[in-house]
Amino acid sequence: MEQRESEIQSSICDYLAYRKVFFWRQNTAPSVNKSKDGWSFRRMPKHSRRGVPDIIIIEGGQFIGLEVKRLRTYQSPEQKEFERAVLAAGFVISQLV
Repeated sequence: MEQRESEIQSSICDYLAYRKVFFWRQNTAPSVNKSKDGWSFRRMPKHSRRGVPDIIIIEGGQFIGLEVKRLRTYQSPEQKEFERAVLAAGFVISQLV
């Protein structure tokens, strides 16, 4: 059985924490609110970006964004747009498989 992306992300974060690397897990999904009328999504804050990588690492003066994907899954349009913005800002993108 193939691991879920969340399990892979958790393993990566555990490893980074063990190595004492400065990182954080980024979640850009809107929060869910429960009320007497049911469930609703809370609006994303102003200037929030969609498509931000799952894990952000700052090390050696570099920004490293890790977007975790299982086999046969692909970037969303928002993730592709974030990648284009990173390239336009002058950063280099490497893909690991």
